[in-house]
Amino acid sequence: MKKVIISIIVLSAFQVGFSQKKDENIGSEVVNIVKPYTPTISDAFKIKQSPAVEQEVVEPKIPIKFQIFSFPVASTFMPSKGKAADVDEEILEKGFSNYVSLGAGNYGTANAEVFLTHQLSKTDYVGGLFQHLSSQGGIGGVLLDNNFHTNALDVTYGSRNRKISWNADLGIKNQGINWYGLPNYSFFDASVVNKIDEKQVYNTLAIGGKMTAKDSFFKQLSIQFKRFSDAFGSAENRFFVKPNFDFEVIDQKVKTDFVLDYVGGSFDRRLMQMNSAYKYSSLNLGFSPSILYQQEDLSVEIGAKVFFAQSSIDQENNNKIFFYPKVKASYKLVGDILSAYAGAEGNLKQNSYADFVDNNPFVSPTLFIAPTNIKYDLYAGLKGKLANAVAFNVKTSYLNQDNKALFVANYFDSLPTYTNGYAFGNSFNVVYDDLKTWSVFGELKADFTKNIAFGINGTFNTYTTSTQNEAWNLPKLQVASFIDFEINEKWSAGAKLFFVGERQDIDSINNESMFSSFYSGIKTVTLDSYFDLNAHVGYKFSKRLNFFLKGNNLANQQYNRWANFPVQGVQILGGASYKFDF
Repeated sequence: MKKVIISIIVLSAFQVGFSQKKDENIGSEVVNIVKPYTPTISDAFKIKQSPAVEQEVVEPKIPIKFQIFSFPVASTFMPSKGKAADVDEEILEKGFSNYVSLGAGNYGTANAEVFLTHQLSKTDYVGGLFQHLSSQGGIGGVLLDNNFHTNALDVTYGSRNRKISWNADLGIKNQGINWYGLPNYSFFDASVVNKIDEKQVYNTLAIGGKMTAKDSFFKQLSIQFKRFSDAFGSAENRFFVKPNFDFEVIDQKVKTDFVLDYVGGSFDRRLMQMNSAYKYSSLNLGFSPSILYQQEDLSVEIGAKVFFAQSSIDQENNNKIFFYPKVKASYKLVGDILSAYAGAEGNLKQNSYADFVDNNPFVSPTLFIAPTNIKYDLYAGLKGKLANAVAFNVKTSYLNQDNKALFVANYFDSLPTYTNGYAFGNSFNVVYDDLKTWSVFGELKADFTKNIAFGINGTFNTYTTSTQNEAWNLPKLQVASFIDFEINEKWSAGAKLFFVGERQDIDSINNESMFSSFYSGIKTVTLDSYFDLNAHVGYKFSKRLNFFLKGNNLANQQYNRWANFPVQGVQILGGASYKFDF
């Protein structure tokens, strides 16, 4: 028994020795057993300090994953069903793909529209629109015929796919007008007036198309060829191609626009010159890269426009290169409530005989055609919301243009052998001048309710000319306003009001130099300001059949839109439209 006890003590001492830090100088000790040892519980003791252990390798922590096993628990709890608040359900009106509209009014006015479309497949479609508007004239105090008509037909074929959409268009237009604005017609006797052939007819043929791509750096391509001619042998061809590309460079959007715009035509003669037929042409090649930077509330587009222009009058060529700025910036001052914007842009505007006729159909077929150099357009403004349903926009701008086209009244052509209907001071020419324009624009739009919409805008301009006495036929003040409202499910109505301030033009008869071809040292005439009040009322008889009543110039203002060209008085037009599907 004593040997066993001694062995246990020795083994314990040996184990404790290995658990301590090894020390080569620990020495040795001799233990002499004098008497037998009988241990008791009171002799036991606890180690009060843990041994210091040096670890050379740190074991990585083992990740612990917890997983919960869900088991369905039967429950007798039955939640009550919620009930949505009552909402007026809006019944969507069935849409129709086609319609026919017919109307008639005083002054022998007739108006007709027919729109037809058909879905050939899930992607392809075809459509067409025919329009007719004519009037028998009847303007009081006018000696010459003042009837007019416009017939237009547009046909399109297109396809809409997930990645590419395209359409091809064909347009035909026939327009007839009369140069009825004789100045001071007492200057001519009845024999002269009866010989005047005041009729003019314009014809347009346009072929074009557009293609749009998604999820591609190529975005859009527009192309068109237009043939424009009149009853006096004038003819003009215009062709343009406009591709657009968008792509990203270092997380910034880069936009690149190209344009090829060609205009070429001829006139049989110049005003007050016999046997003076001439040709003209203008080719503009443009390239406009820009980069769009957006960060939080700031958006900035910086770029430039470069144009190579070649113009020719009677084979006299003139080549130039133009550079323009293209800078746009906007900043949200108060979220979506108030934003500030500014910009500086320029452009080379291509003018054409067809465009001049669209603005003033009473021009003579003797025009000089040249592009307008918009050197820069500086602008800054604020736009936002005054309330949830009221939006506003105010802007001021400074526009600098070289070769700005201005309409002026033609002089009486005194050549005795010449009797064309536009040569009696009853037509308009185009003159060019360097023009600077400072403008202030303001606009307010409001949707008071879902049934009432209102809007008003106005522009005030001041002009500075270079060689011309005035900025001919350009008003200083213009105001326009509208209101539309739904009275009930059956009735709707609306009104529009236009105000145009005074303009200046040339007095084509009472002029010391009325037989001169130069527009200097001349007398001017001031055209009075005018306002035009229009209104309309609609009645929905059924989903398909609607009736309408329109009134123009309801204040019966006997104003001149152009010098010596008074307009019709109160005009009333009534009719009906019918919608249908094949």
